[in-house]
Amino acid sequence: MNRNLIIGSIAAAVAVAVAIILVLRPGGGASGDLKTVTFATDWKAQAEHGGFYQALANGYYEEAGLNVRIMQGGPGVNVPQLLAAHTVEFGLGSNNFIPLNIAAAGAGAKAVMASFQKDPQVFITHPRDDVKSIADMKGKPIMVSDATVSAFWLWLKSKYGFDDSQIRKYTFNLAPFLTDPSAIQQGYLSSEPYMIRQEGVEPQVFLLSDYGYPGYAAFILASDRIIADDPETVQAFVDASIKGWVSYLYGDPSPANALIKRDNPEMTDEVIANAINLMKENGIVDSGETLTLGVGAMTDARWKQFYDEMVEAGVYDASLDLHSAYTLEFVNRGVGLDLKKELTGE
Repeated sequence: MNRNLIIGSIAAAVAVAVAIILVLRPGGGASGDLKTVTFATDWKAQAEHGGFYQALANGYYEEAGLNVRIMQGGPGVNVPQLLAAHTVEFGLGSNNFIPLNIAAAGAGAKAVMASFQKDPQVFITHPRDDVKSIADMKGKPIMVSDATVSAFWLWLKSKYGFDDSQIRKYTFNLAPFLTDPSAIQQGYLSSEPYMIRQEGVEPQVFLLSDYGYPGYAAFILASDRIIADDPETVQAFVDASIKGWVSYLYGDPSPANALIKRDNPEMTDEVIANAINLMKENGIVDSGETLTLGVGAMTDARWKQFYDEMVEAGVYDASLDLHSAYTLEFVNRGVGLDLKKELTGE
């Protein structure tokens, strides 16, 4: 599923926020001297949010002095709007386009941590001999969402010579793919491929990051106001979230899974287990620079690579201030490396 969010009406977002904020900490509101903050996710509760739920369930946020309220996302939730309206202190941004779009709009928030080192966006085909890489898809019809056309599709045009004539509309309905052996469609690593297998088809899955797509994903976004006025709270939230991700991947994920299933009753143990396995097998959360810098790592070089490629692709104007989209102030400190060693013995 594509989670690109478009900045729009702040008033509408505030109304949604009031309606759906969920207090997930057992017992409700603040306790003692804990500071209450709200974290808005970008979709319904799922394993891809597991580290945050684990930090809540295992008490890492509380140990850091925080009473964290998680606002579960969905089709009507626009995280950049909520941050711009100061309805929430923190939000989840699905990919690099979100903080860059916020910067372009001057909406007053930036990325402070990248939960995913690899963007889980994939292309999916039936088994076929003529498509064995992303490059082989050039010139072939591909089902993509409207949001994708103005996002990583532009990178594919620049990198692999894709053309808009290939675009077919993806409506998040798998029927067109299942009935057409020549179909190619976008998807999310842990979502569409799993559902396709449930229908008896073993798909070919191509993770864009394995073919040069440079984006991070699942950012923690923080308002510029809280970064300036209360950096201690930002650091506490980031550090506890990192510990949550380490515990979720390398320890017992059941405390977080219980909260995930409570908030999203449609989520099943099988779907969660599949997502966890895929995140670990593909190094979505923990790979590359995180092995030495810790989960959540970001670097100037990686951000510049994404920015430069998107400027070349025509997504952003070269005058956009890249550094207004993110800060490295709160990451790359090796947080969680000791916990990982404790849990894995390595």
